[in-house]
Amino acid sequence: MLCLSSSRASKMLMLVMLMSCLVSSSYGSFEDVEITWGNGRGKILNGGQLLTLSLDNYSGSGFQSKNEYLFGRIDMQLKLVPGNSAGTVTTYYLSSQGATHDEIDFEFLGNVSGQPYTVHTNVFAQGKGNREQQFHLWFNPTTSFHTYTILWNPQRIIFLVDNIPIRVFNNNEAIGVPFPTSQPMRVYSSFWNADDWATQGGRVKTDWTHAPFTASYKNFNANACVHSSGSSSCGSQSTKSISNDQAWQTQDLDANGRKRLRWVQQKFMIYNYCTDTQRFPQGLPLECKRSRFL
Repeated sequence: MLCLSSSRASKMLMLVMLMSCLVSSSYGSFEDVEITWGNGRGKILNGGQLLTLSLDNYSGSGFQSKNEYLFGRIDMQLKLVPGNSAGTVTTYYLSSQGATHDEIDFEFLGNVSGQPYTVHTNVFAQGKGNREQQFHLWFNPTTSFHTYTILWNPQRIIFLVDNIPIRVFNNNEAIGVPFPTSQPMRVYSSFWNADDWATQGGRVKTDWTHAPFTASYKNFNANACVHSSGSSSCGSQSTKSISNDQAWQTQDLDANGRKRLRWVQQKFMIYNYCTDTQRFPQGLPLECKRSRFL
């Protein structure tokens, strides 16, 4: 069950901001994405129902969405590289372009056989990032597909894994913290070699005898506001089912969601920039003082 709720005040804000908009819902297939690099290493298979990216010692590969979005819920199912994936990075993220770009990141850092993947998350606003949180997972992400979700509305960003929240980044513009609110973003994914830093600080290198490495994707769903011709908004819907589909516009964590978030952050978080006083000797970022769960 999804552990999210809506507030009346937030709902009114969204109606004002997102009136008369077209919502894009791309369910299941990859018809709304395009392979952008890799010289054949990225493939859309099974009539658009499966996408694979591969990496060898010559090149990785990647894809992006055809549409740009300004707020939405993006779901993707991934199955990561089994066995020795050290040195490899699989990414899935939203990003705009330019020096002052916005970005919302999932990155999956490979490891040697028997050691867990690291899930790296970050949020950039107006070109500034440095908001990393890292996690291990409570399951093996290489044996089956799991759902990774970015929920982005004007109030907050929620990262979810199999519908369990692992991180919330709230809009704290009121205290001077930038938040992605105005730049439309595309969905991107890439699979590449980063053995200079990805695994144990770069101490473990990619073992190319296991190449090609392959990451698999399915059930891409962009339930989001398409940005086109300089405008983006989300119109109100009359039926109950459509209304439920658009609940992301004002969603927040309810009591059960906050309980699950605490469970993840207490049991599986391995790095939190909001507790790294050595990195920020002049004081932790402002948003870190507002909430335990960022």
